[in-house]
Amino acid sequence: MTRKLDRRQFIAATGAAGLAGLAGCSGGGGEETTTTTTESGGEETTTAEETTTESGGNGGTESRLSWHAGGTGGTYYPLSNEFKSVIEGQTDFTIQVQSTGASVENVGSLARGDADFALIQNDVAYFARNGEGIEAFQGSPVENLRGVATLYPETIHVVTLADTGIETPSDLSGATINTGDLGSGTQVNATQILEALGISDYSEQNTGFSQASDQLKNGDIDAAFVVGGWPVGAIEELAATEDVRIVPIEGEDRTAVKDAAPFYADDEVPSGTYGLENPAPTVSVQAMIATNAEQPESTVESVTSAIFENVDELTIKTDFISRESAQDGMSIELHPGAQAYFG
Repeated sequence: MTRKLDRRQFIAATGAAGLAGLAGCSGGGGEETTTTTTESGGEETTTAEETTTESGGNGGTESRLSWHAGGTGGTYYPLSNEFKSVIEGQTDFTIQVQSTGASVENVGSLARGDADFALIQNDVAYFARNGEGIEAFQGSPVENLRGVATLYPETIHVVTLADTGIETPSDLSGATINTGDLGSGTQVNATQILEALGISDYSEQNTGFSQASDQLKNGDIDAAFVVGGWPVGAIEELAATEDVRIVPIEGEDRTAVKDAAPFYADDEVPSGTYGLENPAPTVSVQAMIATNAEQPESTVESVTSAIFENVDELTIKTDFISRESAQDGMSIELHPGAQAYFG
């Protein structure tokens, strides 16, 4: 069974709430905010109290920037902390990394000014900027959303265990599937892909990656969608104790998915990852750094320069992150500070 109508109504309601108050954006100067988040397009549920202060300016004056990532079970959060180390080592900025529900939630945080920078998916960025594609954004474009750089492919993992008997996408019919948190980038991708594959008869669960891993282990679900650059930590942890399988998306199935949306590209999970004996063909979107139009050009240029002039200090996704590829798949208007750096 599918609960598409209820799900979409929920996304519309929560998305509208998350994007409310755009006209009242604040830079967080001296404010203390309590943020409750849930996992999505790369990440995990957390509740955190964050005190944000900003003295404003550079040149020896410390300025704190809020960087919204994703959950600890995916790639966004650890990579954001590596960015934090590089930026703080190269500039006068202090970066506060926040674990969040990732793409869709992060767009709302950028729009309101609750975040200065964030990681999001390029397809979600496009939908948000153009007010389409996702019910939360329909007719309400996020006009102050700006791009900084694309980073790496975010691989679509359809994760199952060997004993479920699920070997091809058609085997997902009638299954219980975790499609990611409600309103998340992961759920958007899962819904698009299942529809493209003609899978409508399924029971849906909605949690983040770490919880989905537990559900698979306990037999509460048959498969889960996980979106993130391989290797995703939550899947690695699952593979340490279970025989993990990645359901392949290839041939006519891959063509159908790519025909359904312009953001998907060919990808694969290499053999050896998660203990796989053979590569698992699939599709991907792109992870990207985003900001808002209110950020000073000098701030964005300094942060961008710090990252891309010091990629050798990173350990995550270093095969993909480079100045040369940082505009591949950029789906929204570039911030002038990023434009100044990339030229």
